[in-house]
Amino acid sequence: MAGPAARTKHTAACAVAVAAALLALRPGGPARPATATAASPLAAGGAHLELGPGPGLEGFSRALAPHAFRLPLDHGPHYAYQTEWWYYTGNLDAPGGARFGFQLTFFRRGLTPGPPPVNGLASNQVCFAHFAITDVAAGRHVAAERFARGAGGLAGATGEPFSVWLEDWRVESTNADGSALRLVAADADTGLRLDLRLQSKKPLVAHGEGGLSAKSREAGNASYYVGYTRLAASGLVGLGPRTLGATGEAWFDHEWSTSALGAGAVGWDWFSLQLDDGRELMHFRLRRADGSLQPASSGTFVLTDGHTRGLARDDVRVEPLRYWRSPDTGVTYPSGWRVQVPSQGLDLRVEPWIEAQEMRTSFVYWEGAVRVSGTAGGRPVGGRGYVELTGYGRSMQGVF
Repeated sequence: MAGPAARTKHTAACAVAVAAALLALRPGGPARPATATAASPLAAGGAHLELGPGPGLEGFSRALAPHAFRLPLDHGPHYAYQTEWWYYTGNLDAPGGARFGFQLTFFRRGLTPGPPPVNGLASNQVCFAHFAITDVAAGRHVAAERFARGAGGLAGATGEPFSVWLEDWRVESTNADGSALRLVAADADTGLRLDLRLQSKKPLVAHGEGGLSAKSREAGNASYYVGYTRLAASGLVGLGPRTLGATGEAWFDHEWSTSALGAGAVGWDWFSLQLDDGRELMHFRLRRADGSLQPASSGTFVLTDGHTRGLARDDVRVEPLRYWRSPDTGVTYPSGWRVQVPSQGLDLRVEPWIEAQEMRTSFVYWEGAVRVSGTAGGRPVGGRGYVELTGYGRSMQGVF
């Protein structure tokens, strides 16, 4: 648990981030991005990051139709759209039976449409990133957050060749199409370290209808959503004084859009599950305040050969099995689920490796490594993955 000094630092970082958003188009202002540890913004007097529409959505493009993706170009930024993120998670094994989960996510928020200026520190792009590692054996989850303007080399992304970075947190391609990558991140304040080589085992998956992933029934309230659902991972992982060689599997998501949650939605539950029979399940549930689901909730089932099956809201049944209340924020999350996909013969039990994997960053959510057990077609199956839970402490409307 972070102490008072870390909480003060976090609050200051939130203030710097908001100031950066307001001053991003001015040549002056601080050039050095802030860093925040995973202290609780609720405990720090309610500080949080507001990333609502800001000056307006005028001029930004909307996701309206399926997209013909070009690689590696579409791994890079899409400045015509307001919001974009590159998301990496995975489960790693180290000598002696040690297990780790990791998350590294880069976010881009456009204040106006179009790319940032080529020179100087003026920018129309606000960037931030979240980095977390879970040490299963130690029962520890530690996270860090950084902010920067998308200018002066502080933060940004490119498509050809693909790379995305914020300071020295970086992912860059090591082959022509971006399916092989190196991921490097370290944070001195928290002791987090990661240096991994990733290689996709399957082709790029386009979720939804040709990569068009609806978020409500309103036209244009959608994202373009693609990713690699199974990447071989090898390299180094560290938390605190030790750094270990590790191998495992990772997941990559890339989304860009100019949209928000549909009317009445407060957040989402997102599942990325890698089964040990070589198949994967992605499913997101868009929740209303009363717990009911919006019709746009959907998912993708990926077969061993990379072919996919689209899943509608009612094709996946999710039953929370228990709950966990964060001692730091007081927020209660589901913590363990029964997940059924009758069309694929799946009946799974999904459980967090440890319950305390709350991301106490500028907006609070739960993001954690999970293990999977159950049956597929009546036969035993296992697996691992990640789950993300948002909107349990406060609605995500107007937040991100």
